Amino acid sequence: MTLENAALVVIDVQNDFCPGGALEVPDGDAVVAVINAIAPRFPARILTQDWHPPGHLSFASSHEGKAPFETTTLPYGEQVLWPDHCVQGTAGAAFHRDLETDGADLVLRKGFRRGIDSYSAFYENDRDTPTGLVGYLRSRGISRLFFAGLATDFCVAWSAIDGAREGFETAVVEDACRGIDLEGSLDAAWAQMAEAGVARVRSPAL
Repeated sequence: MTLENAALVVIDVQNDFCPGGALEVPDGDAVVAVINAIAPRFPARILTQDWHPPGHLSFASSHEGKAPFETTTLPYGEQVLWPDHCVQGTAGAAFHRDLETDGADLVLRKGFRRGIDSYSAFYENDRDTPTGLVGYLRSRGISRLFFAGLATDFCVAWSAIDGAREGFETAVVEDACRGIDLEGSLDAAWAQMAEAGVARVRSPAL
């Protein structure tokens, strides 16, 4: 497969999403070796990093009487409440130590506004506030996006769907992702991605 005009977008491969982290994704660290193997094949490589201030409104601890994985309604809509995770400057927010980051062209931090969560690499969860990634990609002449990282059913899916909606040819490298799967969220995410025109590929095809 030729990867001309393509970018690998690596979503949130951070300690808190890996085994032993505050919001661990089962087998999450297994994506690291796959990502490291395929990244050099891409002319552009982008990393996203969840980067929450203390007391972020997506944290269950910010809502009296609420527990992690319950939901609440915030001004922009329904929000899953998470354990405190990826707090700015903490070890949990750092990239996994084995992830090769030196070759990244861009590190994009998201979720840094206290009052709004950000799953997608393109927009905050209000679906309106942009991160600036679209402009960056277009200024680089990138037309094809391949997504990897954590978690498949949340930040990877939201990012891939937004990428397709923005007109990029979009695929998810399924063996370079892992999901949380809350009450069927993984199957639902794959279905939503397919409906949005997101392809599924595996790393040996790249």
